[in-house]
Amino acid sequence: MTGKITALDLAAGELSEPTKAYFAKCEEKLGLVPNVLKAYAFDDKKLRAFTDMYNDLMLGESGLSKLEREMIAVAVSSINHCYYCLTAHGAAVRQLSGDPLLGEMMVMNFRAADLSPKQTAMLDFVVKLTEEPARIVEADRAALRQAGFSDRDIWDIASTAAFFNMSNRVAAAIDMRPNDEYHAMAR
Repeated sequence: MTGKITALDLAAGELSEPTKAYFAKCEEKLGLVPNVLKAYAFDDKKLRAFTDMYNDLMLGESGLSKLEREMIAVAVSSINHCYYCLTAHGAAVRQLSGDPLLGEMMVMNFRAADLSPKQTAMLDFVVKLTEEPARIVEADRAALRQAGFSDRDIWDIASTAAFFNMSNRVAAAIDMRPNDEYHAMAR
């Protein structure tokens, strides 16, 4: 796999002007174009669908902070052992929290971290949703409400967890590799 982004041999397609601008914005803000975007570059329509959903969930208006959304990404990816997402979103947790230890604890086992009861309830819910989605019941939603989450927040928690479950499965299926730069970020 040396130098390859995925195990698949998919040639990059023609990128639309909005996609080219998006890649340039990534370079400007992150100093790189994430490999997940490059992996989707074989089909501009699929790439745009992926980025539109990602940006809405991770950067859009929500009662959840950006850090909490990244924590969901890491907790789900930890259960799924997704190397790509643990590396990329673990770096985001380190950066947003300013705490490299928190990033590492989140990747290994969020229960080792000194989290608020609200954050713990949120992550317990996403772990159950990842491991046993058919067993989510009203008591699980009630626990989130009791922790201080609104019904809209619960929607965002579930949607973010579901997105990363999907992303983890695609990344595993195609052996997607993270950008090397993520390993050194916010340490």
